[in-house]
Amino acid sequence: MGIAEVVGVVLFAAVVVLAYVVWRRVRVLRAGGVHVALRSRLESSGRGWHLGVGHYRGDEFTWFRALSLRSGPDVLISREGFEIDDRREPTPAEAYAMPAGAVVLRCSGSRGEVEIAMGPDALTGFLSWLESAPPGRSIPWAS
Repeated sequence: MGIAEVVGVVLFAAVVVLAYVVWRRVRVLRAGGVHVALRSRLESSGRGWHLGVGHYRGDEFTWFRALSLRSGPDVLISREGFEIDDRREPTPAEAYAMPAGAVVLRCSGSRGEVEIAMGPDALTGFLSWLESAPPGRSIPWAS
């Protein structure tokens, strides 16, 4: 096999992978996803953020990394026991990796601490989802 054929095969494989990543992202966004940046390693340097798409599935908030080949979610956040510890504006070093106008939430849950950054509209939906009663449960003071 010559160099031209090897280069052609590599380029074809790169195009297939890129097409899959784009198809996956569009599929998740069309299913009601929102743009969310997430980091699980909390660093003061502002590094470690990953862009992705969040999706609500009943009691779980699923997060799909934008550049990932996984078919399923990369992170699952359960609503039960999940709490917001702090809310802040992104630092200039962090702003590059976040949706426009994002707010950073430092949260804790059963899987440890995580920071989530999302724009104002996505934040309103996330807070509403987090504070609402899980399906099948009733809130005593609401009845």
